Amino acid sequence: MTILQNVSLRPYNTFGMDVAATHFTVFNDLQQIQELSSMAWMYPKKYIVGGGSNILLTQPLEGLVIKNEWKGIALVDESDEHVWLQVNAGEIWHDTVLYAISKGWGGMENLSLIPGCVGAAPMQNIGAYGVEVKELIDEVVAWHWEENRFIALKNEDCQFGYRDSIFKQALKEKVLITSVVFRLSKKPKLNTTYGAIQQQLEKMGVHKPTIKTVSDAVIAIRTSKLPNPKDIGNAGSFFKNPVIHKAQFLSLQQQYPAIVGHASGDDTIKVAAGWLIEQAGWKGYKKGAAGVHDKQALVLVNHGGASGMEVYDLSSDIITSVHYQFGIMLEREVQIW
Repeated sequence: MTILQNVSLRPYNTFGMDVAATHFTVFNDLQQIQELSSMAWMYPKKYIVGGGSNILLTQPLEGLVIKNEWKGIALVDESDEHVWLQVNAGEIWHDTVLYAISKGWGGMENLSLIPGCVGAAPMQNIGAYGVEVKELIDEVVAWHWEENRFIALKNEDCQFGYRDSIFKQALKEKVLITSVVFRLSKKPKLNTTYGAIQQQLEKMGVHKPTIKTVSDAVIAIRTSKLPNPKDIGNAGSFFKNPVIHKAQFLSLQQQYPAIVGHASGDDTIKVAAGWLIEQAGWKGYKKGAAGVHDKQALVLVNHGGASGMEVYDLSSDIITSVHYQFGIMLEREVQIW
């Protein structure tokens, strides 16, 4: 396979950062992984890029950047109530959602229009509108660089947490996710209670929702709130929604009655990071070419020409500001490279 040198990564990250990779390659079949593994010792640092929608590039990448373009979807098992769908890591996530919906298989519809590729879904444990992808994953297959073999991790082995997994912790930089097996429902149970889905369905005149109309509602909501990376550089939600103790939330609620939060456990509340950032005065803020989106404060943007460090420094200022005002420490969801 071909290893290119000094390649601009601007086309491969949705922030549009013009950062170079010292070495770059693309793989689209399993045989190429074997080739990559044979030369892995030459590149102790490896970066895996799919859709590039959850990374902020702050410096040139020394090592090997691997663009995952291995595609393919296959039905591997089914029962009276479920199907098991194996999807290769290079497939576009939203295309996979639409494929499942076209077959009448439920579970993914609330995760419509999330950017990126399937390989990033288990790593991030992507989630939206009351659903996390961990609820759908049966198995993740990955190539282990050090062991020079494929490993298969069942759901319980993946150590899923809020926007977290074993692939961001113990197996970070040790494996390359190659495929994911999802368990989807032939008899879907719709989840329309989270966020504005029900209101959007009513706005659309839908009284008997289906997985298709729920997906359409989510797409409409996301389109109205989130900027398209083709129009302005961004990586979607930049920060995680912080989880705090209920006592702290109730204390803040006395001072800020409109604070937005949802129960996250018996004694914890997940607070809307976007609300905190907006209340701290950052919504629509712009410094140079880096800024905060004027419709969704959770999204940091590159207006054109911003460096990764400028966006990173802005995120640091926001973290400091929110902590000072609310006593809550925000955590970046986007990977910083």
